[in-house]
Amino acid sequence: MKLFLIFTLLCVTQLSFAQLGGFVDDDIELGGDIFSDFSEDITEKEMAEDERFYRYGRFFSFEVGFGGTFFDGNRGAAYTNDPPSIGIQLNYFMSFNVSMGIGFTFSKHHFFIDGPTVGFPQNAPGLINVNALRTFWSYRYYIDTSNLGTAITYATPYFTGRLEYWYLTEKFEDQSSLEDVSGGGLGFGIGGGFEFPIEIKTTYIGVEFLFHGVNFHDKFTQKYRATTGSITAFDDLTGSGYSTMVYYVLNW
Repeated sequence: MKLFLIFTLLCVTQLSFAQLGGFVDDDIELGGDIFSDFSEDITEKEMAEDERFYRYGRFFSFEVGFGGTFFDGNRGAAYTNDPPSIGIQLNYFMSFNVSMGIGFTFSKHHFFIDGPTVGFPQNAPGLINVNALRTFWSYRYYIDTSNLGTAITYATPYFTGRLEYWYLTEKFEDQSSLEDVSGGGLGFGIGGGFEFPIEIKTTYIGVEFLFHGVNFHDKFTQKYRATTGSITAFDDLTGSGYSTMVYYVLNW
């Protein structure tokens, strides 16, 4: 009986030491890092993604575009648009999905007031030409189309947002004695677009649609509100903007 107890005690002791040794070697070894395997996996994935981007990605793009700029509300009722709008943009790609850009777009409009208004009580202002210049900083997010259909992948869809500054100049064509009136307004643009490749990674045709919300300097102006006799006057110039642009895109 004593021999049996001694034998059992020796077996339990050896098993405990073996288990303890295994635990110490694998998990709590001094100087070890329990996150080493996880960190190595993350680093390898990041390196692989960077290598793929530097090999197949676009780094910069230069875009020249033409299109139209439109308005709703009273501003849309007043303005007659004179296309085309002209735009230039430079983008920097941070990854396959994200790019940042700067640029400007220029558009022309006109409207006609045929009678006296609050701001022009003696003589109707007549024909007024409007030049609209907007500069912007943009952010684009290109949608991951790896699991989508071929047609969508080919179109390279993206969402975009902009911080914009609009600068308007009004020129009174029928009242040469009146000075031009200028002013700015801060706003934003939001929308999306597509880029269709002509040659992969080199040249594309882009189409972009945007909504513009702008705090124009003359948004609540009363100077074009009718007094008597005018049928084309406007109580104010409130309204939002819309634009459609087609770009020729060069990448490198």
